Amino acid sequence: MSLYSRYVNRPAGRYLAAGAFRLGLTPNQVTLVSAAFTFAAIAAVALARPSWPLALTVYAALVVGFAFDSADGQLARLTGKGGPAGEWLDHVVDCAKMVALHTAVLVSFHRFFELPGDGWLLLPLGFQFAAVVTFCAGLLTEQLKRGRDTGIAPQAPPAPPSRLRAIALLPVDYGVFCLVFLTLGAPDVFRTVYAVLGAVHALFLVAFLAKWFRELSALPRAAA
Repeated sequence: MSLYSRYVNRPAGRYLAAGAFRLGLTPNQVTLVSAAFTFAAIAAVALARPSWPLALTVYAALVVGFAFDSADGQLARLTGKGGPAGEWLDHVVDCAKMVALHTAVLVSFHRFFELPGDGWLLLPLGFQFAAVVTFCAGLLTEQLKRGRDTGIAPQAPPAPPSRLRAIALLPVDYGVFCLVFLTLGAPDVFRTVYAVLGAVHALFLVAFLAKWFRELSALPRAAA
C-alpha cells in the first residue's frame, strides 16, 4: 500500500464507512456510490473539452469515488456483511474503471487535443494495458497464494509496513494517478505528465510480473 492510500485514502474511507453505517447502507451500495462518482468523471473526460473547471471537477469526482472504494471494504468488515459477491462486485468495478478511464483519455485525445502525431493515440492504449495487466496479475497472484498451504507455521508476527516501500509505490497508486487530471486545463502538460506516468507504470509492470512469478515459483506444488 502506498503512502497516499495509507494516510489519505484509507482514513477518508474510514469516515465515509462510518457515515454509510449510520445511514444503513450496505457495502454493495457503497460500491455503487463509488462507481457513480468515478464513471461520472470518466464521462466528463470523454465528452467535455479540457478546461480548468473540468480538471477540478474530474479530479474531485475521481478522488471521492476512490475514497468510497476504500469505504466499502471497511464497511463490510464493520458490519460483517462482506462476502464473495461483494468482493466480486468491487473488483469488477475497479477493472471497469481502469479500462473506461484510459478509453476516455483516448477519446479526449482524438476529439479535443492538438497532438503532434497520430502515434499519441496509442499512449492511452499502452497505459491501459499496463494498468489492467498489473491489476489482474496482482489479484491472481493473491488468489494463488491463498490457495497454497505451505504447511509452515509462522515463526514471527508480520513485519510492519515499510515506509520506503509505501513511498516507492506512489507512482502506481490510483490516487496519485487522479492528480494527473488536475492538469486537464493545460492539455500539453496533461499529455506530458500522462505519458511519463504511463512509462512508469510499464516499468513497474515488468518488475511486478518478475516478482510475482518468483514468489509463485517458490510455493509448493499442488498435490496430484
